Amino acid sequence: MVPAKQERSGAARSARLPRDERRAQLLNAALEVFVANGFHGAAMDEIAETARVSKPVLYQHFPSKRELYMALLDSHLATLTELMLGALNSTTDNKQRVQAVMRAYYQFIAADDQAHRLVFESDLINDPDVSSRLETFNRTFADAVAKVIAEDTKLPPMEAQLLGRGLAGMAQVSARYWLETDGGLDLDVASDLIYRLAWRGISRFPKES
Repeated sequence: MVPAKQERSGAARSARLPRDERRAQLLNAALEVFVANGFHGAAMDEIAETARVSKPVLYQHFPSKRELYMALLDSHLATLTELMLGALNSTTDNKQRVQAVMRAYYQFIAADDQAHRLVFESDLINDPDVSSRLETFNRTFADAVAKVIAEDTKLPPMEAQLLGRGLAGMAQVSARYWLETDGGLDLDVASDLIYRLAWRGISRFPKES
């Protein structure tokens, strides 16, 4: 007779899910394993076991570990890009825009620190495909900020671009440090500190007449 626990495990493995639900399940399991072990230390066996599926099922959706990792990276970068652009476009008041962008970034890593670690702390970060995706995100974010700065000031495009990169970097570096302190500061307090620092600098540039 098969033990009840083993029966339940077998039933869980054999349960059929719609393709999108199965894909989401596999991505969640992969995120857990990649963050815990790094890309190079992760094994498809462990990802399948974490997802409670067979390896053939995993390979049906993702033919390789690299493809699985890239799918995760693309998904989280798309989410972060949407959050940043949404915050930037949430108001026409530039002071509130800076505040919204900083808060949105902190909220992203507070809601899912595993996603943030996968994107910015991976052992695959120097891989050309990964670094290209990160640069696309950074450029999109910085360009959107630079456009607002250029429209609001008399600064030429290249100077506005540099400020856009600086603001994006300020959000990323400070939020990563905040995450490492295990949220010793309240999220709103931390993000508002960085917002005030950023705004004091940006607000001093001459306004476009």
